[in-house]
Amino acid sequence: MMMMGLQFMDKAPFRDVYIHALVRDEKGAKMSKSKGNVIDPLQLIDQYGADALRFTLAAMAAQGRDIKLSVSRVEGYKSFATKLWNAARFAEMNGCGHDQDFEPRLAKETLNVWAIGECAKAAAEVTSAIEGYRFNEAAAAIYRFTWNIFCDWYLELSKPVLSGEDGPSKQETRATVAFLIDEICKLLHPFMPFLTEELWAIKAGAAGRPQMLALTRWPDLSGLENEAAEREIGFVVDLVSEIRSVRVETNVPPAAQMPLVMVGAEHEPKAVVERWKPMITRLARLSDISFAYAPPDQSAQIIVRGATAALPLGGVVDLAAERGRLSKEIGKLEQEVAKIDAKLQNPDFIARAPDEVVEEQRERRAEALARTNKINEALNRLAG
Repeated sequence: MMMMGLQFMDKAPFRDVYIHALVRDEKGAKMSKSKGNVIDPLQLIDQYGADALRFTLAAMAAQGRDIKLSVSRVEGYKSFATKLWNAARFAEMNGCGHDQDFEPRLAKETLNVWAIGECAKAAAEVTSAIEGYRFNEAAAAIYRFTWNIFCDWYLELSKPVLSGEDGPSKQETRATVAFLIDEICKLLHPFMPFLTEELWAIKAGAAGRPQMLALTRWPDLSGLENEAAEREIGFVVDLVSEIRSVRVETNVPPAAQMPLVMVGAEHEPKAVVERWKPMITRLARLSDISFAYAPPDQSAQIIVRGATAALPLGGVVDLAAERGRLSKEIGKLEQEVAKIDAKLQNPDFIARAPDEVVEEQRERRAEALARTNKINEALNRLAG
């Protein structure tokens, strides 16, 4: 192609060449009819949709690494598509329609300013990654913003406003939700063209919108990041996330409501907690939030952006039994790591074992070490 282009067209037919990774089965073995491990992409498309398969391949296309394709990964990204579809339905049910007069730079509500700023960061990440042919990083960035930030946090935190009385705040939130869904569709379009085009077509008749998503301009949201909004809403998100993590790590019953004590909280975090107290209480399953200069006895301490919080566990968790359970689990994980290390340090095993088996052992070792670190954090909290 290069020689014929230069000979007959007097110019190079292309400037860049992207060599994609080899697609293997979920265990890392090369697909072969004789092994019976071939995955038919047409069957995957029939079962999960072309968008789900397309996004899976992009999300796993790290440069220099083969793709270990599994049906479960494709199924997971179909769930991602369903999550976005349901979010769009939720927005429509709450009257969140395209507003051609909405100017994201003039948003006043802290929650909306935060969400727009996070979208601006995601847009910059996706753009940079696509331009650098890092398609897995681009897919990860839009996935993280869509699922984790927009669906899990922004829509949840905006529910009281959307279900409340009409007013400027509700109107701005509705317009922000619609704006963010549009931006998600634009950023996600290279990876899930069918879903995003369908979502766009549903609102195609709205004023100020092109009829086809493929013909719109690529998002440029530079300058919309807001550090003050990120400090406030980011603190709320991190606090709730850490409380949930501690509850899981220390085996707190899911239905149990516990008090939270903010220890020596300074002016800014204290004001944020007081302002968002009802939402934090509901999302973290708390009975109350109070402020003190010292943590209560038998409490697990949490550090969130420099602020300290404490969850009193006495009477809710048998601390001695929980320490014993966690210590026993660490012992099992250490034995597993030792066995894997013995294999990986054996030259005969490395020479004889297939590459996919060796890689699987390394992945199991990394997972065991990560789990050990999490349990050690839980033990340290219980000790504190």
